[in-house]
Amino acid sequence: MKTNDVMLQTATKVVTFIILMFAVHIFFAGHYTPGGGFIGGLLTTTAIVLLMLAFDIPTVKKVLPINYVVLTAAGLLIAIATASASIIFDVPFFTHAYDYFDLPLFGETSLHSALLFDIGVYLVVVGVTMTIIQTIGEDE
Repeated sequence: MKTNDVMLQTATKVVTFIILMFAVHIFFAGHYTPGGGFIGGLLTTTAIVLLMLAFDIPTVKKVLPINYVVLTAAGLLIAIATASASIIFDVPFFTHAYDYFDLPLFGETSLHSALLFDIGVYLVVVGVTMTIIQTIGEDE
């Protein structure tokens, strides 16, 4: 039974945007404060699940045609490659490099190789949780 939930769907669009922006903030703040790829990934998954509740899985799949298994594999590859790069440079495992750069609009900003690892973790968390949720949700 499909009902017309205009208020729910409209509110979901606004709330999803807010959750995604907070996920980006938590992701980038995670290097210096609590947060990072894991929590950012969970927040992103929360936003996608909210869309699936307000609309339905086929509609969200049309808007976000993402293969979450491939996303998980890409995240694992990025995380492992970043962690293993220390072996290539003959430094202890998980040693990360950083430097300061003058970026337009941001000014002097420190960029870390740990950000790449966090991207991998983020992709794995989104991929795995969405695969589990879609598997459970499609089993009707």
